[in-house]
Amino acid sequence: MKIKKAVLNSILTQGMLPLFFYEDVEVSLQIIRTLYNAGVRVMEYTNRAKPAFDNFKVLRKMVDREMADLYLGIGTIKNISDAEAFADAGADFIVAPTINPEVAKVAHKYKLLWIPGCMTPTEIYTAQKSGAELIKIFPANVVGPAFIKAVKEIFPGLLFMPTGGVEMTPENISGWFHAGVSAVGVGGKLISKDILDNNLYEKLHTDTMKALELVKAAM
Repeated sequence: MKIKKAVLNSILTQGMLPLFFYEDVEVSLQIIRTLYNAGVRVMEYTNRAKPAFDNFKVLRKMVDREMADLYLGIGTIKNISDAEAFADAGADFIVAPTINPEVAKVAHKYKLLWIPGCMTPTEIYTAQKSGAELIKIFPANVVGPAFIKAVKEIFPGLLFMPTGGVEMTPENISGWFHAGVSAVGVGGKLISKDILDNNLYEKLHTDTMKALELVKAAM
């Protein structure tokens, strides 16, 4: 339970959860180093292609060696086998685009934070019944901040994190936090394809620092 609480507190303190996947493991290593040097202390690597598992094991070793205070989670976990594999490989938390109670059981077995993706009140209720403390509202740009404001009244005490289409602008970020979210998930709007394909690490460093400042100002 110790790491579960620590990861949740880290996400809430940071106010945003950067997430990405890239097939080239060397680029992935540099992205993580860049995010870390910009001030990020919790991030998500997503399981979106075949190399993800082998890449994650390499990333895990690097994080353990160079960044003892960084929490590295795994995202896009939809089934038990992936949940077990990545938990065994050292994932600090598990993020999913859907609700699978069996994945929740794996996370609970390893005493890890499980962050399922939801889009309706029924899904949120189902996730809560399966032990979710932080709900990923996905895709966020479809439902919008007004949805958060409405459902928070139905689920007092539950924490929400919109992901998918969150814009790195003062208006968008403040709109989400004003609606009552506890953090925002940011992927391609921060770690863009252009940055990944062209190794634009200095740009990512600058953009990440700006994003963290935007979030802090909105919280």
